[in-house]
Amino acid sequence: MVSQSPETKTAPETPIRAPSAVPIDDTVLPFEVNALDLRGRLTRLGPALDDVLAKHDYPAPVGKLLGEAIVLTTLLGTSLKFEGRFILQTRTDGPVSFLVVDFKSPDRLRAYARFDAKLLKDGQTSGELLGKGHLAMTIDQGADMSRYQGLVALHGGSLEDAAHEYFLRSEQIPTRVRLAVGEEWRGGDGGRHRWRAGGMLLQFLPRAPERARQADLHPGDAPEGTVHHTVEEDDAWVEGQSLISTVEDVELIDPHLSGERLLYRLFHERGVRVFAPLPLQAKCSCSREAVAAMLKSFAPKDRADMVKDDKVVVTCEFCSSVYEFTPHEAGVEEGDGSAP
Repeated sequence: MVSQSPETKTAPETPIRAPSAVPIDDTVLPFEVNALDLRGRLTRLGPALDDVLAKHDYPAPVGKLLGEAIVLTTLLGTSLKFEGRFILQTRTDGPVSFLVVDFKSPDRLRAYARFDAKLLKDGQTSGELLGKGHLAMTIDQGADMSRYQGLVALHGGSLEDAAHEYFLRSEQIPTRVRLAVGEEWRGGDGGRHRWRAGGMLLQFLPRAPERARQADLHPGDAPEGTVHHTVEEDDAWVEGQSLISTVEDVELIDPHLSGERLLYRLFHERGVRVFAPLPLQAKCSCSREAVAAMLKSFAPKDRADMVKDDKVVVTCEFCSSVYEFTPHEAGVEEGDGSAP
């Protein structure tokens, strides 16, 4: 059975019911397995993901990789307990040289990828598409608060690998992540492919902190013969990792399998509690006013160089919205050095 209650520590009674069979897209479903000291989030993305990816003519491998980044960002960004932003960004030397996903709490996301079509080849893995470089995860709490940023080196591994490395080095919380992205064919109106994605984040958060201890990081260039520090993993976390490793990609993106039923499949023997789902939406934060303010922050000559056919045209990289301005509206004055 699945238990459901508000996400609080003091719920006097927890109602017990069967898992809902109704799939809900574009949500994150928080859950916990008290018997194993596990907490996690399950995300299912449909129309919102399709909306983001359909705004650009991405080749399928690039769309899939950006979809994985979006899933990872929603799993992490929805943990924010304040009004702010969670930004995931990669800069690498691979065919997909730049990825950015911007999540604005509590529910708005947008994303963009830059790639070199000449470097794309059939059968490339996500690690090969990324190549070498770094992944940055930034938490922006607003203008009056300092930013927090964690960096992870990318050496040809997947985004799942990068997430595990981030939690090992930065958060030191035993964590496992699963990401899946695919396309489904929908008939009607000529038929078309639609993007779907799903993901799960599982963390071991025991009440006794010593149970969550992990081995020290590799000593690097330590002298030969140095004994590496090891810690035997807690049995509960071993079981949790074993369970999440059984999740298949098709289960994460199946439009007919509800998130609650998937969680029940995994944890019914131990008992799983689900909390209220968190909705997600694809929504860009650009606006004509914001673009105008950005233009006025440029140097006069740079603004003048943007004038083409007696107008300034700016296209949002995230949502492909096009904004047109007269030279005067863009802050271009005579004598600024614009081309005739």
